[in-house]
Amino acid sequence: MVDTLAITLAQLSQSVGDIAGNAAAMLAARTRARAAGADLIVFPEMQLIGYPPEDLVLKPALIERAAQEMDALAQATADGGPAMLVGSVFVVDGNLHNGIALLDQGKIAAIRLKHELPNYGTFDEMRLFQPGPLPEPVVFRGVMIGLPICEDVWHPDVCRHLADFGAELLICINGSPYEIDKDTLRIEGVAKRRAADTGLPLAYLNRVGGQDELVFDGASFVVGGDGSLAVQMADWVEQEVLTRWTRTAKGWRCDQGEIARLADHPEDIYCAMVMALRDYVDRNRFPGVVLGLSGGIDSAICAAIAADALGPERVWSVMLPSRFTSQLSLDLATECARMIGCRYDTIPISPAVEAFDAMLEGSFADRDVDITEENVQSRIRGVTLMALSNKFGPMLLTTGNKSEMSVGYATIYGDMAGGYNPLKDAYKTTVFAISRWRNAHKPALGLGPDGPVMPEAIITRPPSAELRPDQKDQDSLPPYDVLDGILLGLVEHEKSVDQLVSEGFERETVVRIERLLYVAEYKRRQAPPGVKLGTRNFGRDRRYPITNAFRSA
Repeated sequence: MVDTLAITLAQLSQSVGDIAGNAAAMLAARTRARAAGADLIVFPEMQLIGYPPEDLVLKPALIERAAQEMDALAQATADGGPAMLVGSVFVVDGNLHNGIALLDQGKIAAIRLKHELPNYGTFDEMRLFQPGPLPEPVVFRGVMIGLPICEDVWHPDVCRHLADFGAELLICINGSPYEIDKDTLRIEGVAKRRAADTGLPLAYLNRVGGQDELVFDGASFVVGGDGSLAVQMADWVEQEVLTRWTRTAKGWRCDQGEIARLADHPEDIYCAMVMALRDYVDRNRFPGVVLGLSGGIDSAICAAIAADALGPERVWSVMLPSRFTSQLSLDLATECARMIGCRYDTIPISPAVEAFDAMLEGSFADRDVDITEENVQSRIRGVTLMALSNKFGPMLLTTGNKSEMSVGYATIYGDMAGGYNPLKDAYKTTVFAISRWRNAHKPALGLGPDGPVMPEAIITRPPSAELRPDQKDQDSLPPYDVLDGILLGLVEHEKSVDQLVSEGFERETVVRIERLLYVAEYKRRQAPPGVKLGTRNFGRDRRYPITNAFRSA
């Protein structure tokens, strides 16, 4: 039995499916932990295969390779260095489990399985894994350590069971995706409650990095048995922190460590967008991105996000003017690209528009000009940008925000064309907030310019698609503060028309927005992925039928 422990919390990124790469990163971290004097190094949930693995875990070849790599990691601990706690997938009695292995002295010393499987929002673990039994502590250097896994700490039963069976401290590995204000919820709403329930200190280790539509913010921490915050690790960065633990008359205590500042709002949203885009582009091996730069706020902030994620040299912006594009838009787009420092080209679309007008003249002869001709312009832009992407290799970014995607104010196969959308889960009011923030600040993880990234006029000018003369978004949509208030109720909180009317919104407007929301579902099903920011993103969180006759009023 020992009276002190040195435990390294390794807040690392992961690459889903890159088992060898993830293992190599863990071994490198273990080498550093050994030099720092650690007895044990802990890695996040599913660190070996990456989280969430989704249906990859149904491939027997992946399971076999993960087991082989786990054995190799275990053998590495025969050198007398730190033991390792490694999350992976395990097969027990023919069933797949999400679990954690204690690797020590050259062997797999213990395995514990996740008991509570989340099956809500972005999570659907019940279709992939079987729940493990209520776990018992593992013994390490004579110390009884409880190993709840992620969802296990969101319910009291697992930690209570571990305490009843003699656990002296809790180490929880996590793959907890970012959501607005979730860091506070993890500490105040979960960890401190488990500490209060059990009287045990709890180390909460979370992964960092992007994975498709999810991004993980890290922000790992340790709370004492009295609920006090002993360690707060940084968010949005890989970090390895050596924590020192001491046995006292009242149980184990983690020595006071650094309390890092976490990103405030809306800095956290911007960081989420940057990290998610960076990992999506790099891990899918694109040389960079290309996007249309219109002189409007959505494309401007997307260009800034891309520059902060990848560096300005990997961002290619293209102005695609039509006869409706104002000189102000041309000037603002040029200045925005200069401020960001990215490549900027101009490709007028008028020749293609005129060709389509001539081509369709006979078929459209008895019809007035309407939104069809506007959509043709948008689709010509999409075809042009996709041609650049195909020819030169950069991934095409789309730039539509959540307000527009909610009500279908986007052209399918036009401005919706592309491989990824940083703003997919950002309402227009959020776009304004992060644009103002980025013009005054640069995030620590940013690779873009130190100063402002767009002219102030881009933020203050009335939004317009510029697909017809003097067009403004508010010609066909309510003001964005009103629209976003209605959408927050309908999308994030599933409120009815009557509920929103009781809150002060006009019934006619709410009914119209609800109808637009439902009929645009088919567009959203065909939209590119984008980072999840709130509680109900379009895609993993909110899965509505395309054919839907229900209306709440």
